[in-house]
Parts: sequence; structure tokens; C-alpha cells
Amino acid sequence: MGKITVETCEIEGLKIITPAVFGDERGYFMETYNYNDYKAAGIDMEFVQDNQSSSRKGVLRGLHFQINFPQDKLVRVVSGEVFDVAVDLRPGSKTFGKWHGVLLSAENKKQFFIPKNFAHGFVVLSDSAEFAYKCTDFYHPNDEGGLKWNDPEIGVAWPLPEGMTEEDLIISEKDHKWGGIKEYTKNR
Repeated sequence: MGKITVETCEIEGLKIITPAVFGDERGYFMETYNYNDYKAAGIDMEFVQDNQSSSRKGVLRGLHFQINFPQDKLVRVVSGEVFDVAVDLRPGSKTFGKWHGVLLSAENKKQFFIPKNFAHGFVVLSDSAEFAYKCTDFYHPNDEGGLKWNDPEIGVAWPLPEGMTEEDLIISEKDHKWGGIKEYTKNR
């Protein structure tokens, strides 16, 4: 019980995990995390903090990272649907500045493993979504970093929620102020 399926991505280190789901007329059961299964899949991490957020349709959060205390993250959607994105910021990586996105939903139950030194963000496609994630380091409020969500150098192809335009997206003031990947690289 509790076995997982792991897909690798074109960006080394990113992994999409699909847990085994056991359902019947009563509903379903699944293990959302089992250390032994994840270790066998090459994700041997000590998670020290779990977070959960709730957002409404059209909210775009990101692209965020911690500068001096980077975190590995294991993310999933508890209710609703989001398009989740990771951008490679690893020094010397052959895919530096490249992004990968995955649709995460309560229905598909997929999880996305994002290693340290990636920027992370998501946009809510459903009426609302609850988003949960495990982190390997604690949140340090004075260590926040970010990239402009629509930086043309990165070129994330954000899907828009049905009936919305890019101008309708709900983005925090802080997320509007981040610079692009060129500025990030120049300031390193």
C-alpha cells in the first residue's frame, strides 16, 4: 500500500508524483507522503514545515524563493485546480532560467517536487483552491526573493482561468515589484 508513480521532467531534479489511490463507493484513501516511498524515488528529504494556502480564481502567487535558506518543496492541491510552475535558478545548471509547469488538482491528486534553488509560483484556475506544501527549511521572512511572474526572458506560458484575461489576474503588490531573470543574474 502507498506506492507512488514518479515522472521526471526535462529539467533535472523536478519530479511529478502520483500517489496510489484506493477508492470504493465510500470515497477514497491515499497516502500523501510516506518517507520510505519517497526515499526509494530519490526524494530523501527531512521536511520541517507544512504550509497551506487558500486562494480564489485568478490569484497568481509567485515566482518566489528564499535566497540564503533555500527550500525543497513538495506541493499538492487539496481542493480545486492550479497550474504550478518551477523556474531553475541553480548556479551552473544547463537549464538555468528554464521553467516547467504542471496542472495540480484535487481530482488528479498529483504532487510536484521542487528542489532547492528553484523559483515557484502558481495560478488558480478553479473557483478556489487549497494548496498544501511541505518544506525542508523554515520560512525566513527577511530572506524572500522573487522573479517577475511574466518576465519575457523566462516566458512562462501561464494558462488563464476561464473567462479571465491577463489583466484580471489577482497579483500582490509585492509580486508586481520583482525584477526579471536578467536583474537576478546581474545581482548575484
